[in-house]
Amino acid sequence: MPSDLRPDLPLGLRLREWVKNNTSPAVRRLLTTFYRLASFNEMRSALKFIAQQHGRETFRQRCWLVLRTLKISIAIDCAHRESEILTVIASILATDPAQDGCIVEAGTFKGGSAAKYSLAARMASRSLYIFDSFEGIPHHLEEHATTIDGAPTGFSEGDYAGSLDEVRDAITRYGDISVCNFVKGWFDDTMPAFHPPVAVAYIDVDLASSTRTCLRCLYPLLVADGVIYSQDGHLPLVVDVLRNANFWSDEIKVLAPSIHGLGIRKLVAIYRNDPQ
Repeated sequence: MPSDLRPDLPLGLRLREWVKNNTSPAVRRLLTTFYRLASFNEMRSALKFIAQQHGRETFRQRCWLVLRTLKISIAIDCAHRESEILTVIASILATDPAQDGCIVEAGTFKGGSAAKYSLAARMASRSLYIFDSFEGIPHHLEEHATTIDGAPTGFSEGDYAGSLDEVRDAITRYGDISVCNFVKGWFDDTMPAFHPPVAVAYIDVDLASSTRTCLRCLYPLLVADGVIYSQDGHLPLVVDVLRNANFWSDEIKVLAPSIHGLGIRKLVAIYRNDPQ
């Protein structure tokens, strides 16, 4: 066992820290991708995605999507698991072709998730709108200490920055740039002017304040069977927002919707109408 691992962290987190600090970005991405894929839940999610029909896509296309998402994770820094991405992709593929609605991503980092979603958006004949400052996390006063599982976490101004050129290049290389629309700026400045109907949205914004802005602007745009996924369900401050009935009633003017996985999973699903 390497001697520079922090003894106060669980073994899995200690190994991840060591890999992060002692390997090149390319090696780190490769090891991280295969480490995640080796887990039972990740493998089961991939096989389940391949086995099930989601929309009009073929079995071969589903196999190709799984392999392509893995290739993108090896090539680009991604802050998500493939099981989470495949869950969102399944919803994109399952959108009703007779109903209008675009795909929205808020917070794209280096463009890995956007590249993956662009492939699904193309298959579903949908446009993808990518909202990001392309400057990283904004200045904030939120105090993030641990996740709901007790793992240490925190966000500084400028974290998770990827330039617009980086993201464009990532999607051009590995995704489908033809379906993409880029909206550069802080969410408070850009989202209020956005009005197209939304079929599926994915928000990975880390901050409770940014989550509030995204939900306030995007939830009213959801089509009848639309869904918003938040990648930040592991952050207590974000969980507090999602659980706050007054936030939903006062700021969005709706009753608190059905939220699947809240307080349990990192990726939570917020439905306009509960599919159950």
